[in-house]
Amino acid sequence: MQNTQAPGVYRFKVGAFEATVISDGPLIMGPPQADVFVGLSKDDFIKALDDNFLASDSLALEQNMLLLNTGDRLVLFDTGAGSSKMMGPHSGKLLANLKAAGVEPQDVDAVILTHPHGDHCWGLMSDGGERNFPNAQIHMTQADLEFWTDEANGGNIDLMKAQIAGARKHLLSNRDRIVFVKHGQEVVPGVQAIATAGHTVGHTSYMITSQGKSLCNVGDAAHHHIISSQYPRLPFAYDTDGKQAIASRLKLFDMLAAEKIPLLTYHFPWPGVGYLAKQGDAYRYFASLMQTAL
Repeated sequence: MQNTQAPGVYRFKVGAFEATVISDGPLIMGPPQADVFVGLSKDDFIKALDDNFLASDSLALEQNMLLLNTGDRLVLFDTGAGSSKMMGPHSGKLLANLKAAGVEPQDVDAVILTHPHGDHCWGLMSDGGERNFPNAQIHMTQADLEFWTDEANGGNIDLMKAQIAGARKHLLSNRDRIVFVKHGQEVVPGVQAIATAGHTVGHTSYMITSQGKSLCNVGDAAHHHIISSQYPRLPFAYDTDGKQAIASRLKLFDMLAAEKIPLLTYHFPWPGVGYLAKQGDAYRYFASLMQTAL
């Protein structure tokens, strides 16, 4: 018997919309280190993982992309890491899992980027320079496009240089198809942009609403279901502006908790759908039962 998992596809309804979570595979970050969440020591990091029955020898984050069928349009939020193994050896499964879900890349009408880090936009282009989603219009913020395609922002940091080089490859090759989004805008019918800058200069979350039901795709406003909820005031090491990211997270989390709106998180445990509740001055994350409708 082959030692493989079943395809990473989870389908459910948000009102009249059909939502499908597609996995790009896990992102393996290695053993927990101090200041991955800035201000959290390695010992406290490991204790938080141990206390929640999570492996403390290697930190793993999921990569959960949302495919939304509104009836009129097929919309994909983020595109994963593509063929790059910079995000680990197990990522890059989006196209295979889309096919497992019965979807061909050319059927996608719109790609909406929460932000253009490598694990979110490097699936736009193939190694041969072809567009993986040839019929899709691409939606993102102007601030993110300008920042992440400006080589001057790479400085002397190898990771930043690599991120910018990748963004230039995947975004500038699609510049003619990029449409800018702004806070509060209805990007496609039933999908509203929410500015959550900080992780990147133009990071954007999206509220999806149909027939009185809602789901918030928060992107990378949070990264770990335990640390980001129990320690929401810690910056993430890869935030462009950690203080701004904290402010965006707290505002978004407060709204989702108060209104009991389910959220989809890119890096939380598969399939990344759940709820937040206030717990003192922090939060608790409750994974939603896998079901056919929210």
